[in-house]
Amino acid sequence: MRKYFLFAWLFCIHGAMALAQVETSGIYGERADSLEAAVFTSRTTANYLSKGKELRTEVISSAGLMKMACCTLAESFENSASVTVGYADATTGARQIRLLGLSGIYTQMLDENRPTLRGITAPYGLSYMPGPWLESIQVGKGSPSVVNGTESITGSINLEHHKPTDGKPLFLNASVMNDTKTDFNVTSSLQVADNLYTVLMGHVDGNFRTYDMNGDGFDDEPRLLQVNAANRWLWYSPDVQVRWGIRYIHDRRRGGQTDGQWKSDIGNNLAGAYVKIGRSLREDGSSSIALVADYSLQKSASTFGQNLYNAQQHSAFANLIYHNAFSEAHDLTAGINATVDGLREDIRGGGQHWDGVKQTLLQIAPYAEYTFRQAELLSVIAGFSGTLIPGHGFYPVPRLTVKYQPVEALVFRLNGGRGVRFSHPVADNIGILSTGKAISGDLSRRLLEDAWTFGGNATYYFNESTYLSLDYFHTRFVQALLADREGAADIALYSLDGHPAWSGNLQADFNIEPVERLTFTLTGRYTHARVWQPSGEVRELPLTSRFKAVFNAQFRTRANRWIFDFTASLNGSTRVYDFMKELRDTGGMLLYPEGRTPVYPLLYAQITRRFRGFDIYVGGETSPVPCRCIL
Repeated sequence: MRKYFLFAWLFCIHGAMALAQVETSGIYGERADSLEAAVFTSRTTANYLSKGKELRTEVISSAGLMKMACCTLAESFENSASVTVGYADATTGARQIRLLGLSGIYTQMLDENRPTLRGITAPYGLSYMPGPWLESIQVGKGSPSVVNGTESITGSINLEHHKPTDGKPLFLNASVMNDTKTDFNVTSSLQVADNLYTVLMGHVDGNFRTYDMNGDGFDDEPRLLQVNAANRWLWYSPDVQVRWGIRYIHDRRRGGQTDGQWKSDIGNNLAGAYVKIGRSLREDGSSSIALVADYSLQKSASTFGQNLYNAQQHSAFANLIYHNAFSEAHDLTAGINATVDGLREDIRGGGQHWDGVKQTLLQIAPYAEYTFRQAELLSVIAGFSGTLIPGHGFYPVPRLTVKYQPVEALVFRLNGGRGVRFSHPVADNIGILSTGKAISGDLSRRLLEDAWTFGGNATYYFNESTYLSLDYFHTRFVQALLADREGAADIALYSLDGHPAWSGNLQADFNIEPVERLTFTLTGRYTHARVWQPSGEVRELPLTSRFKAVFNAQFRTRANRWIFDFTASLNGSTRVYDFMKELRDTGGMLLYPEGRTPVYPLLYAQITRRFRGFDIYVGGETSPVPCRCIL
């Protein structure tokens, strides 16, 4: 068992290996291959609430990503109470986020405002976004813009990658943990011609061995190897800008019993490409037209003991956008987007056998979004999308966001809207195939899930770096496909069909810089989530923590040569499934007294030393399970 004291992480360092982060832009001096533009520089906190955005948005900047310098998007939310990350199950090693108390499948993932990590990619997608590739992450709560589609229900997470013009000819990042988890990242931004830029990005991660720390005979996480490569381009002229890129991912995960009697083997291969073309229609840039197109192909082959899941998914997204700012007060964005997914699945497990199930999911959504701004006092964004879904009909998707700032220091926000998405019975519940339980329900049924989210936020800024924020959001489902895992022998898929399911989420954030270069952040979140079950009861949503509190302290010396970070989080208890209530440890004691997991803390510490052209950092974490450290 891990100790509950910060000092524990120091002992982990002795068993860790070296990590270095190299940034060579300083070696090459000033670069001349940047776009001509006015540049404003300022020091921002690692995690902060955006004051200017109409939607309640938490920004995790590049400085925030450095606090958890390793390794992928899945590890980038430890300083945030808004987003909770955990393992979906030990067999797959898949990481799952929760926003507003609900599964990450209800959060729209965006790659620079293009929908990504959808369908069969969703279970493993968080590990496919290397942290060192990212410039920032924007976490928006509530109903975002209709411009990017209608699949968002609880909010959106937009990922901004390092740009081809970011000025780094070579950036290297490597890490090794004491559990043999190893990561290596490289990015290189180059100017190919006067108006042509490119960035190359590579990522490799894996572990040399796994552990069975709780002695249950199963690997705590699978052996894995991931190879990830991308190439992004930018070409521009005074009136036209074109961005395009390609990407390939190979992912292999093998786990199971330590004696080899039961094994899992998961292989994913994904290739994709995108293009964004924008043209200004006026010299001042107040009117423009753009086309965004994205295509991906993923093939997945998985075995869980005798169970099998093979899937293939072609996904295409296209968005034609027209923007016109009539004046400083009136702004209109209109267009049409379409999403099509072609799926083929082979499913064997839980008493079910489906071979060659083919389905095509299509959504066509014309939309319009009107924005009214009255200086800094008031902003109103009213959006509407008329989503046509063959086989399901027409779904009106209205969304409204209001921002009111009566004085410079005080900001109020209100937000509400609808979201619809197709369910993916197996991909959304990938762990059910590794349980050995009988599964009832149609595993090929693509139910259209439908929900409304409403909420508000108030933020008071004492000064530029000190603020207090309070927000509440409520999500209520009209339709959803759920898995009832309460029984010891079976798992049942069922739909709500008008029965109640909701989640209420209350959060408070406080950030202060009492003295220069010393920052404290305190965040607390309370979640009240309930769901109807086939037994007729409305119960607490299982495995959803009631609360989470995060405290972060950072101190930087002059010129940022030394950076000291400390983060402590307290994670609330969750209701376990009914069949887990009688589980006992080797000593015969109940693992979950009163049917709940214990409240547990997590402690992180990191020290960064910055040199000219490279950084070295050492850190560790401790919690009630064995220590995982990084140097």
